Amino acid sequence: MSIRVMLPTAFQRHTDGVKQVESDATTLPALVEDLKAKFPALGENIKDEDGKLRKFINVYVNDEDIRFLGGDSYTFQDKDEVMFIPSIAGGC
Repeated sequence: MSIRVMLPTAFQRHTDGVKQVESDATTLPALVEDLKAKFPALGENIKDEDGKLRKFINVYVNDEDIRFLGGDSYTFQDKDEVMFIPSIAGGC
């Protein structure tokens, strides 16, 4: 089983420009650990002090928010496309 992980431009500075990576992780926590192993600098930016994905990072599986699929308990399927999207805030 393999999934494709798409990394936005904001994270590519931590991956030496890599835009996508394959993973055999089956859950979001396992994927976060896999990304940390492959790209330690990225791992430090997407994980909080407790080792969980930071709250400002949204994760989509095949264009569906993972929170509506079961969150951390969702089991990835072969050929799923996972996107990590940082939230953007601002204003005056």
